[in-house]
Amino acid sequence: MRLVRYRVNVQSPPVWGWVDGNRIGRLEGDPFREYRRLEADTAIEAVEILAPVQPSKIVCVGRNYAAHAEEHGAEVPELPLLFLKPPSSVIGPGQPILLPPQSNRVEHEAELAVVIGREARWVSPGQSADVILGFTIANDVTARDLQNLDGQWTRAKGFDTFCPHGPWIETELDSADVVVTCSVNGQLRQMASTRDLTFPVPQLIAFISSVMTLRPGDLVLTGTPSGVGPLVDGDEVSIEIEGVGTLTNPVHADRTAAEAADRAGDTQRRRRG
Repeated sequence: MRLVRYRVNVQSPPVWGWVDGNRIGRLEGDPFREYRRLEADTAIEAVEILAPVQPSKIVCVGRNYAAHAEEHGAEVPELPLLFLKPPSSVIGPGQPILLPPQSNRVEHEAELAVVIGREARWVSPGQSADVILGFTIANDVTARDLQNLDGQWTRAKGFDTFCPHGPWIETELDSADVVVTCSVNGQLRQMASTRDLTFPVPQLIAFISSVMTLRPGDLVLTGTPSGVGPLVDGDEVSIEIEGVGTLTNPVHADRTAAEAADRAGDTQRRRRG
């Protein structure tokens, strides 16, 4: 089943629904507790699809495809390499990825994302399916120049709009072997199967939950294939995952941030003068 968050217009509150073909039905309740499906009587085109979850944290896994590690001249880690993205980086399908003025090279990273369905701590690989609500698509947008400059990844991964995900949660997916692709302006850049993951989903959930408690609605991004590349103002990036769907986002320069940075620079120059 495909679970979706949406709203009818900008004034209406977000609600949960389920997808049946090209129509949506409301949920009474929410998928992290109890719910009942109502009739699918609304066209998808008539609503705004939102980011599926508002996570307390976004746990990401670095270099989980050997080919991606190789393209950056890095070794495949012996244990899952974890980092976090802030919840403020979340946007939904169709919302723009904003290129920050601090970076000269922002790149896409297509990833299968796990949506946690219930609280999880010290979960074994065999128990992982019990705590997973489903799967969605994520783009681990990265300011590559800042990642290389800083030596740690918080700033490079943490800008607002740097975690698009959606368009919905697929609850019935075998994550062991699905194809992940990424295209920019219709040109294919990334393609791989999750069978190439160094650490598959059950191992990741077990490892992460031995470090921190996972809460309902948290996201786990499982890693990106090789082929990551730059995004520039005016691009459109689409990630497709077999059995889930397609996540598409436009790319815009963050002119508001650039203007604010210019104003801050002018103020500093006046103070020094």
